[in-house]
Amino acid sequence: MCGIVGYIGKKQALPIIIEGIKRLEYRGYDSSGLAVINEENELLIHKREGKIVDLERTIPHKKNFNSNIGIAHTRWATHGSPTTLNAHPHTGCKGIISVVHNGIIENYQVLRNRLEKENHIFQSDTDTEVLAHLIEKFYQNSDTLHTAVREALSLVQGTFGIAVISKKEPEKLIAARRGSPLIVGIGEGENFIASDATALVVHTKNVIYLQDDETVELTRDDFIIKTLANAEVEREISKVDWDISTVDKGEFDYFMLKEIYEQPTSIAYAFRGRIMEDFQTSRLGGINLSPEELNQIKQICIIACGTSWHAGMVGEYLLEDLAKIPVEVEYASEFRYRNPILRPDTLVIVISQSGETADTLAALREARARGAKVMGITNVVGSSIARETDFGSYIHAGTEIGVASTKAFTSQVTVLFLLSLLLGRMRHLSPGEGAKFISELQTIPEKVQQILDCNEMIKKVAEQYKDAQNALFLGRGYNFPVALEGALKLKEISYIHAEGYPAAEMKHGPIALIDENMPIVFIVPKDFLYNKVISNMEEVKARKGRIIAITNKAKDGIEKLAEHIIYIPHTVPQLMPILSVIPLQLLAYHIAVLRGCNVDQPRNLAKSVTVE
Repeated sequence: MCGIVGYIGKKQALPIIIEGIKRLEYRGYDSSGLAVINEENELLIHKREGKIVDLERTIPHKKNFNSNIGIAHTRWATHGSPTTLNAHPHTGCKGIISVVHNGIIENYQVLRNRLEKENHIFQSDTDTEVLAHLIEKFYQNSDTLHTAVREALSLVQGTFGIAVISKKEPEKLIAARRGSPLIVGIGEGENFIASDATALVVHTKNVIYLQDDETVELTRDDFIIKTLANAEVEREISKVDWDISTVDKGEFDYFMLKEIYEQPTSIAYAFRGRIMEDFQTSRLGGINLSPEELNQIKQICIIACGTSWHAGMVGEYLLEDLAKIPVEVEYASEFRYRNPILRPDTLVIVISQSGETADTLAALREARARGAKVMGITNVVGSSIARETDFGSYIHAGTEIGVASTKAFTSQVTVLFLLSLLLGRMRHLSPGEGAKFISELQTIPEKVQQILDCNEMIKKVAEQYKDAQNALFLGRGYNFPVALEGALKLKEISYIHAEGYPAAEMKHGPIALIDENMPIVFIVPKDFLYNKVISNMEEVKARKGRIIAITNKAKDGIEKLAEHIIYIPHTVPQLMPILSVIPLQLLAYHIAVLRGCNVDQPRNLAKSVTVE
């Protein structure tokens, strides 16, 4: 959620760390700060509530900040309100060290009470300041900062990604992680630390992904990785396989719109090289189970949060329809706190765009502790979920910057479709049925583009509803999860209260909300439930609700019911969610922009939720 950037080298650190946290703005934050050790060996800290541009603008006497080492941070408040005092970096009583931190220290109050009894004086409400004082305490009796950090973290319960500098050792930068991502960037005569590769790739593509309970000591020319138990670790250097140009908005006003428009390409990338036309099936190279083991799967449990949970719900329909395997879809945040039944023949699938979602990671670990085979579906190479699952598939959607996920959703659904096709063909789907699905999948990118070509018309529809206070999204079958996703997109970025329901459930409560001011979005493709949904539309019309219809059926009476109709191309029901969600993404986007909202950085939200 928060962002960390650190630099040590021969260049001026200040512009590098400021640029780095600017590249992490998309993750969400409410305050920011930085620390450097200058040429006079002074530890200088500057932090501020609000935007990074304000932090940069208010740096006092920038020449004093000339330095070859520095750390910077963007904070998303957990413990303590978003104020300048609570912003990172934090220091101990002596002002020798400076710490930035992502994550949550669960036993911070116990540690704080202990430190206060030892006459440590705290300035903020944060759990992070406890780390600064704790490290300072151990540093008094340690030979090195690295040792002090390891000893202090051995007492910590919770999650952390931290970076620490000390004016006693201005030639070293120490970092550590547990449950919160940190990446080491390896340069020539310089090294970096960051919570996201986005902050690094402009400088180097050589990276090391720190693992849980590992620490790293960075100097200009070298690095040493150790466990908290002081065992030295050899870690392979990886290559980042994308370019910084992928995180530029280009001709678009917002990353969200850019990423909506990238979906013809991202969907194609999700199935490229994964189709076996000769055998009318799919292949997912990351699945390391034998055909016999795949055939032994009798139950599937999908675990995810937010948009990924909605993709998982589509996956439930797909897997039960095509593969005839019973599926349960679980909120990751609930899964770990109940007593789920996982049989030996259960496959657990965890879905996360970032691969770092804290609740999903915790659920993954719980599933593995219970002996389940766990498959990961994620977008980020080298992420924690990619490393900790037994096997998995990348969605290959490319970097997604917008907090409100768009292209990740359609790519996740595409990969779930491929998995369903693979398992279905192994069980009961005929070659003819497999060939039909493959043929239709290959047309989806072009059909998505056809919907994108209607963007201006969708914008005009949005103009009619920008002042709405509430909205309902209704769908049935495969399009019920799409209704949930459409409602989520609208509430995330426009702050309009919106709810998604199965269309038939409307009369069991939500119908009481309908009046002449209520927009109701119906997803109503021509399928076997079409007439049922038309009846639900009649019920809304009778109560003067304002209907927006997403449909692929023209001139069938629907125009008499709907105030606005957005037409989408025809496809098989199993692939319809990939098409029907596109107008909902555009509708939410345009309404949010018309309301003056920052769609890339909606209030109170973060891109990668790395705290519970």
